[in-house]
Amino acid sequence: MLYKSLKNNKYIASFKEAVFFGQSPDKGLYFPEKIPLLENKFFKNLSNFEVNDLMMEVIKPFIGNEIPYKELLNIISNTVNFKINIKKIYENFFSLELFLGPTMAFKDIGVKFLSGCIKYFCKQIKKNIIILTATSGDTGAAVANAFNKIDGVKVVILYPSSKISFLQEKQITTLGDNILALEIKGNFDDCQLLAKKAFSDEQIRKKLFLTSANSINIARLLSQIFYYFLCYKLLFKKKLLNNEKIIFSIPSGNFGNICAGLIAFKMGLPVKHFIAATNINDTVPRLLKSEIYNPYPTKETISNAMDIADPNNFSRIMYMFKHVKNIKKIFSAYSFSDKETINIIKFIWEKYKYMMDPHGAIGYLGLKKFYYDKKNFNYKNIFLATASPVKFLDKINKKLSDQILLNEKVKKLLKKTKKSIKLSNSYENFKNWLLTSNL
Repeated sequence: MLYKSLKNNKYIASFKEAVFFGQSPDKGLYFPEKIPLLENKFFKNLSNFEVNDLMMEVIKPFIGNEIPYKELLNIISNTVNFKINIKKIYENFFSLELFLGPTMAFKDIGVKFLSGCIKYFCKQIKKNIIILTATSGDTGAAVANAFNKIDGVKVVILYPSSKISFLQEKQITTLGDNILALEIKGNFDDCQLLAKKAFSDEQIRKKLFLTSANSINIARLLSQIFYYFLCYKLLFKKKLLNNEKIIFSIPSGNFGNICAGLIAFKMGLPVKHFIAATNINDTVPRLLKSEIYNPYPTKETISNAMDIADPNNFSRIMYMFKHVKNIKKIFSAYSFSDKETINIIKFIWEKYKYMMDPHGAIGYLGLKKFYYDKKNFNYKNIFLATASPVKFLDKINKKLSDQILLNEKVKKLLKKTKKSIKLSNSYENFKNWLLTSNL
């Protein structure tokens, strides 16, 4: 499988090159030259696959022979070595719980897979690698955990000062070793812009071997396809699915997760519809109405991982479907306020004793709106619970947060000392730090 730049198709890369360089020389995102269509017999036998074998069938066509079978199977086995759960809330509404990994967020799967690929490819080169990633919260925590103490790799994480949760910040800033946390004065889009500029800066690239762990990295993106296939397997295993199609509602910020779901759909997974549920940073919901892409300045919300006005991965979705009219056939988008988010967390807890974090709550709200708007009463309705409620104690009111129990691991983490380097959102300051920090 080869990967081409979405800006200029003359830039072609192997999987290894796309992973290492993150973006093409023209600053374009890489995307597979073709999306493999899986055979009917695969879907008929889907419920019988072991988890690792299922993921191998899904990811192998994208990698080919660049990682040997045994090595790839080892990477996969280290990627999902924790539980993924599907929880019935009521009737045909289900939560796909993707937050049971080491950093309590769905990013654990994508970043663990990426770290395994980079660790394998590192054996073939004799250079130190710098993982440069911007985060709106959960990505940074997952990256810090997945790459901590990997030889030959240093990690630089840019996060917006005072705009991520207290626990997320602790996860990013307390590991030390090869993990460096840069606390940027600004929002996530500022952090993302600094990273993008660094990747295209020839002076930096001559000195440092940079790659990204954001969902702009093709390994991060593709491994998120696993969620959707694993969801089907869980539904079959629990005898919750016969021949119905599924509607997925995905809390969406940078749109990598829903992009992966749409790739799964193109591979043949029988999904009826996707819903992108956003907070008030509503660029894509407005686009689907007006067919005009017009990002407003980013606004701060309690669902901070989605405080993104200019989502990177939407260009990949546009490439797959060519036009907004085609997207709307399989994809809807809705936005919700903090007040609506808090109200639904409270309502679901009081009525069903199920606690949602702000991101999962927005996913549920999108599902509920589509359900009643479209009268889709005969489908399985699934929202992705992308983070544990414990990560957002400081983002919701005390009456609700008091219902969330802290385990010993979290209590210890909260007591650790934060270590970060504070910088402005000036690119020149950031560039100077990169070139003079002896990375």
